[in-house]
Amino acid sequence: MSNLLDVENLWIKFPTRSGVCEAVRGISFSLGRERLGIVGESGSGKSVTGRAILRLIRPPGTVEADRIDLEGRDILRIPELEMREVRGQGISMIMQDPKFSLNPVMRVGDQISEAYLLHADTSRAQAYARSIEMLEAVSIRGPERVYTMYPHEVSGGMGQRIMIAMMLIPDPKILIADEPTSSLDVSVRMQVLEIMDRLVRERGMGLIFISHDLHLVSRFCDRVLIMYGGKILESCRADKLHEARHPYTRGLLNSLPRLEAPRDRLDVLNRDPAWLDQPSVSGML
Repeated sequence: MSNLLDVENLWIKFPTRSGVCEAVRGISFSLGRERLGIVGESGSGKSVTGRAILRLIRPPGTVEADRIDLEGRDILRIPELEMREVRGQGISMIMQDPKFSLNPVMRVGDQISEAYLLHADTSRAQAYARSIEMLEAVSIRGPERVYTMYPHEVSGGMGQRIMIAMMLIPDPKILIADEPTSSLDVSVRMQVLEIMDRLVRERGMGLIFISHDLHLVSRFCDRVLIMYGGKILESCRADKLHEARHPYTRGLLNSLPRLEAPRDRLDVLNRDPAWLDQPSVSGML
């Protein structure tokens, strides 16, 4: 089976007063019809990788890669007008906090309908009907009522479900979810993950799930890439994450509390500068 996405030798750089910051340094990975987790500390390059795939890194930041192929089409080198069609229909991205992603002066239903109208030759009545269907698909009760609400009138969990509906209504091939549950409590978090999992499986999509939570990723994803300093240090099956061998991955796991194995003191994560000199591990299928 061919991959949905292939990223080869991706570099992301930002100029600073002290020199060029290499946020991502030569990583390569692929995505099939699966749930791929990308984990690591803040600043490891997870989120900018997702944005670079959608060409959302703006100058003076630069993105370089041998190729970023969406089903064999190099989207790094297509015109911006064509890239606008890719954003939504090809790849959608859920940002971290819906309160900052939704327009505060537009009804949430109008924002969902707008996302559909941008990519479909249809009427507003059909867009409304489709929006109601999507609100129902993400388990929102009373979708007609919620359609007329403004972002400040919905809870964090409902706002995240609305974002999922908005990103999935154009029927993309790939969904990038950047910390989609970080601002939610545990019970709502699991509900949102179940909705995402069901929709991804039903539609045969690929999912890139960016997170700090290693335990969550190990339960929710199929494969995991561990990033540090802009590089991929390790790639493994998600259900084998707790058997990872790289000292950085072991350090991340040992610094987390575990209910089944309580300890008086958690380990402190030690970082070896030599890791930055190691070649990035391939995350290709």
